[in-house]
Amino acid sequence: MKFRRSERLLDMAHYLTEHPRELVSLSYFADRYKSAKSSISEDLAIIKDTFEQRGIGTLQTVPGAAGGVKYYVKVNETEARPFVEELCELMSSPERLLPGGYLYMTDIIGDPSIVRKAGRLFASAYAYANIDAVMTVATKGIPLAYAVASQINVPVVIVRPDSKVTEGSTVSINYVSGSTKRIQTMVLSKRSLAEGTKVLIVDDFMKAGGTVNGMKSLLAEFKADLTGIAVLVESENIEERLVDEYISLVRLSDVDERAKTVKVSEGNYFTLAGNMSWEK
Repeated sequence: MKFRRSERLLDMAHYLTEHPRELVSLSYFADRYKSAKSSISEDLAIIKDTFEQRGIGTLQTVPGAAGGVKYYVKVNETEARPFVEELCELMSSPERLLPGGYLYMTDIIGDPSIVRKAGRLFASAYAYANIDAVMTVATKGIPLAYAVASQINVPVVIVRPDSKVTEGSTVSINYVSGSTKRIQTMVLSKRSLAEGTKVLIVDDFMKAGGTVNGMKSLLAEFKADLTGIAVLVESENIEERLVDEYISLVRLSDVDERAKTVKVSEGNYFTLAGNMSWEK
């Protein structure tokens, strides 16, 4: 079947976005569309320019006989900032207040549109990082972890508070919760990570960072390497932060149960991730 150029461009763009960070040879596209490699190269140049102009992503050409092209998610600031502002507005609603100063976030984590956009931002920040897997802790971090993993084309590793028979043999550690100072347990299947795996930790909320610190300890047990830490919301007023290097989208600065107010601001994403995710 011979494709028209408009059909070829559309199908090629769709294929690339469905296979992020995967090296696709020009021969594959040439065979797929029954076209010359020179025509495929011209098409890829058009797609690259369009992706970058629209803030969809970018294409990286790998030269050589075994080369080809890779698609990377790249979100520009024009697209990222309105989303973070919207997220801050959602988080600041007094209706989210729960007894004890906690915030209701289930609706945000359960909204596919929000989670997908957040996943794109984190994937953009770590677009060129060496990542083999995304790690999170059950249960609320799971949707966000999958959103990030789908954009960088790696598997998700889920840490649990107790072992499951379906997980096989496991490795467990004790860690101290940063906020409550209680000793808790983390469990991960021995089959989850190979030695030397490069891991991005993703979580929905971070207070002092005890949970994230526990996951870092688990990585050490597996002799895996930490590539980065990405959290949707971080709490600001913490006396002792157990984690130093991380990226956050929203910063929770104050919760007043009596006045029924929630004060939030943008996280450090535009300070730290901006230089990694778009060209100025």
